[in-house]
Amino acid sequence: MKISRRTAVALLAGAGAAIRGRAVQPQVPPGIEIEKGPFQGTRESLSAYEIPQWFADAKFGIWAHWGPQSAIEDGDWYARNMYMQGSSQYNYHVETYGHPSKFGYKDTIPAWKAEKWNPAELISLYKKAGARYFMSMGVHHDNFDLWNSKYQHWNSVNMGPRKDIVGQWAQAARNEGLKFAVSEHLWITYKWFSVSHGHDKTGPLANVAYDGADTKYFDLYVDSDEVETTLDWNESGIPEWWKRHWYMRIKDLVDTYQPDLLYTDGALPFEDYGFSLVAHLYNQSAKRSGGKVEAVYTSKRLQDTEHGIATLDVERGVVDSIWPRPWQTDTCIGEWHYRRGQRYKTPKTIIDMLVDIVSRNGNLMLNFPLPASGQLDLEEMNVLSEITKWMAVNSEAIYSTRPWKIYGAGPGSAKPAESSTFNESKRSDLTAEDVRFTTKGNIVYAFVMGWPAYDVLIAPLALNNQYRVGKIQNVELIGFDGKLQWQQSEAGLKIVVPEQKPCDYAVAFKITAA
Repeated sequence: MKISRRTAVALLAGAGAAIRGRAVQPQVPPGIEIEKGPFQGTRESLSAYEIPQWFADAKFGIWAHWGPQSAIEDGDWYARNMYMQGSSQYNYHVETYGHPSKFGYKDTIPAWKAEKWNPAELISLYKKAGARYFMSMGVHHDNFDLWNSKYQHWNSVNMGPRKDIVGQWAQAARNEGLKFAVSEHLWITYKWFSVSHGHDKTGPLANVAYDGADTKYFDLYVDSDEVETTLDWNESGIPEWWKRHWYMRIKDLVDTYQPDLLYTDGALPFEDYGFSLVAHLYNQSAKRSGGKVEAVYTSKRLQDTEHGIATLDVERGVVDSIWPRPWQTDTCIGEWHYRRGQRYKTPKTIIDMLVDIVSRNGNLMLNFPLPASGQLDLEEMNVLSEITKWMAVNSEAIYSTRPWKIYGAGPGSAKPAESSTFNESKRSDLTAEDVRFTTKGNIVYAFVMGWPAYDVLIAPLALNNQYRVGKIQNVELIGFDGKLQWQQSEAGLKIVVPEQKPCDYAVAFKITAA
């Protein structure tokens, strides 16, 4: 097998050589070890996994997609795009800091100081807004660990804010009684960061290598064989040493913080390595919980989630039906990493997504991108405040609910685009003509997704229809103390709404049927 000069250098040096105190190629132990427990690191064994009840009940989580790429406050994927000649972030970097052959990504890291970051204060705000779990980023594609990593010198304890970001988030979340989650985006880094080894194709510095081509920085920029300017989001071309290294890095993350949920940005990677990692996560959880697995692992590949193994995560999208197993949407109020001047989703858009997702047996994981300082900006605080006010009224129709016989009805109930992933921008706005359902015991909650002018007719709750609702005994409007006028007929459930609405955005009717 032909290997590159960089790979050869890294393999020879990996056993312990170091340059300036940093291993050229991180050491990877020869064996794969997992915690003993109910699962082996195989697809067959993991197919017996069942998603824990806490996740099915939680419905809403908040994510801090925050790290050294937030330092420049110029949006997502800065560490890659600053090495892509002609991109807006490349142009900004050259104009602001200089050419990436002279001032590279490594040189931006000190600007991430987190000087106003108060994790306890933020977690308190997120809990008041209704989050039942919180997720810290562990490592993004930029290969920079946000904890005191055993296998990566480039981490937040050694440089940047010089703080254990994951650890402080974990402590704050658990102090507030929230489940703690952590995300890893590392598996694709081998390909994603390869552009740092390239050079300009045109201009006065054409063919001058970027700083990522310097061998003494391979422990940050990775010893990749090819410069992938067109990124194939798959495992092709990723060598064995990187797979093993990925396993040890993420196992260290799991061992140190024992997360309730581990998120991977993509499919479960690297076959046996991936299966072993998930088995290790689940077995550790079983050991802590008297034999019961309470941990969750998410994958964006449907085949990983249909028969146990993992929980489905859909990025910036919503599935087209009631999903048979609990699942999760991960999305952001703006860009994943903070960008100055970015436009955020409106509170209505977020509330509509939450209700729609929960009606389909899902959870919403919502990212609030933090600026470099670690303090939410004013507009983010306003969005969070609106969510807080809405959840204070309507949370009983969200938490611990399950889907009804259909997720909803109305013009906004048409099937979304062909793919569930990245379809949120293609979905219709929901109005007072749209309804979404959840249930709890003998209660049906009907969310009307806008405030009706006078009354509302909920057709699926009609007498003698295919949904077999039965005779309705009582109807309440959550957040309204008075009696409602209502009538159930073969046309549906007709409700006259009061003059004063109990909240902005979706309103929830609590319906008791015989």
